[in-house]
Amino acid sequence: MGLLALGTPLPWSEARHHADYVRHHGINQFLKIWNRLKDRTGDVLLWGDEIEYMVISYDDPAKNARLSLRQTEILLDLQEDAKRRMKEMPGREACIPVFHPEYGRYMLESTPGMPYGATIEDLLTVEGNMAFRRKLAKSRMKPNEVPLTLTSFPRLGAPGIFTDPYYEPGGDAARSLFLPDEITNPHVRFPTLTANIRRRRGSTVSMNMPIYFDKATPRPFVDPNIPRNRGKFPEDDNVNEEALDDHIYMDAMGFGMGCCCLQITFQACSIGEARRMYDAFVPVGPIMLALSAAAPIFRGLLADVDCRWDVIAGSVDDRTREERGLEPLKNDRFIIPKSRYDSVDSYIYDDPSNRPEYNDTNPPIDEGIKKKLVEEGVDEKLANHFAHLFIRDPIVIFEETLKQDDECSSDHFENIQSTNWQTVRFKPPPPGSPIGWRVEFRSMEVQLTDYENAAFAVFIVLLTRAIMNLGLNFYLPISKVNENMHRAHRRDAIHTQKFFFRKDLFSPQPGHGCDPVPTALTSLNGLPAHIVINGASTNTNGAINGNGNGHVPGRASPAPTCSSHSNSRAHTPTQDRSFDFGPVEEEYAEFTINEIINGDGKGFPGLMGVVEKYLGTLTLSPSVRKELEKNLMLIRRRADGSLITTATWMRNFVRSHPAYNFDSVVSEEINYDLIQRLDAIERGEVAAPDLLPEWYQEARTASSKATGDAFQACCGDVASA
Repeated sequence: MGLLALGTPLPWSEARHHADYVRHHGINQFLKIWNRLKDRTGDVLLWGDEIEYMVISYDDPAKNARLSLRQTEILLDLQEDAKRRMKEMPGREACIPVFHPEYGRYMLESTPGMPYGATIEDLLTVEGNMAFRRKLAKSRMKPNEVPLTLTSFPRLGAPGIFTDPYYEPGGDAARSLFLPDEITNPHVRFPTLTANIRRRRGSTVSMNMPIYFDKATPRPFVDPNIPRNRGKFPEDDNVNEEALDDHIYMDAMGFGMGCCCLQITFQACSIGEARRMYDAFVPVGPIMLALSAAAPIFRGLLADVDCRWDVIAGSVDDRTREERGLEPLKNDRFIIPKSRYDSVDSYIYDDPSNRPEYNDTNPPIDEGIKKKLVEEGVDEKLANHFAHLFIRDPIVIFEETLKQDDECSSDHFENIQSTNWQTVRFKPPPPGSPIGWRVEFRSMEVQLTDYENAAFAVFIVLLTRAIMNLGLNFYLPISKVNENMHRAHRRDAIHTQKFFFRKDLFSPQPGHGCDPVPTALTSLNGLPAHIVINGASTNTNGAINGNGNGHVPGRASPAPTCSSHSNSRAHTPTQDRSFDFGPVEEEYAEFTINEIINGDGKGFPGLMGVVEKYLGTLTLSPSVRKELEKNLMLIRRRADGSLITTATWMRNFVRSHPAYNFDSVVSEEINYDLIQRLDAIERGEVAAPDLLPEWYQEARTASSKATGDAFQACCGDVASA
């Protein structure tokens, strides 16, 4: 979650009149950034993760697990703790994590204190860093509260008590039949966002997830817990039309934005590398969604899907009836096929390998915005990208920040850019910042343990290095990526679905291949040069410290290097390359998740195969390779089915619970036992050999473990303070 501005938010009736103004100045702000920084090269690889937690409150006598609404108090305590640590331990900014508010009043978001760097050794600190963040968050909670990395809370919006404290459903922002407005972060941006999406749409949002039909589930399933005759708000009259039989109906932004996820952001060497990375991530998004599936229960009912994505997409779908194609266009400009939270609609890399046939869905664009961008020198592919994002209206406008200096602000640009929540996000540098061109990978569901979240993060980082160093090509028509997203949601998609993927990952290469990342051990960003890890002293090459400019005070600045190349290079590939292309339909085939990750044994190497190929170009010590293998093993085994997904584990637990009546209902008692068991598994108190490797329990309960040692060596005094 970005910086939360203070001010007076405009209701939609007023904000709508400023939409064109914000769009106009938002594009101007992007062009200022483009003209200043389009030729910037030489930024080092930096990356970071964002992990979201739910704060669970146990009521043991009542056998109920609830969502604690103490986000504000916990965050204030964590911020005071961070100030104290910075004062008492200067120079250790990288060891002091940052906690942010999120949409749900029961949610926390954490990021590392400083980005990770470009070395393999940095990867060995990730799990320890995540574990420390969880430990620190827990230390600021009540004895009956725990921070759990759950994608969705099973009984959010179910009958009974699911929050602590309890509030009745309803409220003028969401006007939900199931959720109180009090679950929303109280910062004025969030209730305004909720209300303005509803007002712009002309109704409450509407999500229907198919019910999982168990042995005793009624057919047809007509949800008896929908208050169809409430009559409190005008929107209540639509419930019988919106709530579908045989489905789990949800009607508020909180059902989607109240979910948790794992996101990874990368700083690229240049705009060209960022655009290439963006495109490569697009086909990977649905694969990682299916592989990380962790959301099989909504509103206390088992769903016939395993993922959160469609729920979030529906929860912020502000499209009017005209924009959804339900009525002829009269007051609106476009029929818009998707919610503003959905999969990517076009590739953006300006290279012959990005064939026009891949962008085959013709998403609507604002022709006036495209014309302006092209006239200012933006190439057509990137112009189409932003001209599509900017068909959307800004939802929250603060009266005090309406007038801005486009030379030094990007607030209007980010107002629309950051509320296009797609599987991958292309992020220009903020004005006046040393931060470079970035790409954010956004599709993954958060996992139960720090080990799993670190494993997914490490795999994605290594995949980016393989993409850049081996010149990999993942291009696939966008229509097939869209279909893959639909398939990724399906129950047990790893075993029941096939996914479209490119057959030849090595040809044609998008732009120039890159040399391997230097294997010399550099710094953990922001740490003193004398820190020793595994017997090797670190240095400060490429570090980012508290002043954010990559320069260590009192030392000469290191020469800038590309994240995947030892020398600086142009931001766009040479344009004299040409290829003899065949039919697009011959470039891809359908594969299982196991084949896409682990290869098919017939020449297709799989994503793990190219990661292994990249690692083979590096000189790694046996101990480092062993630690990396612990992370990669999880991805392999989830893909081949020898370890099940969190979604499958949760479904199996519910169906084997003695109080379950095989009617799809997850009661308070079942939910309490489910959350308690998940909590115990995360802490290593209970084994889950079908979900996690057999060694996890012992490693989790040990006083120290190898993957935590690197972080402990640098931050031990901070971690124990």
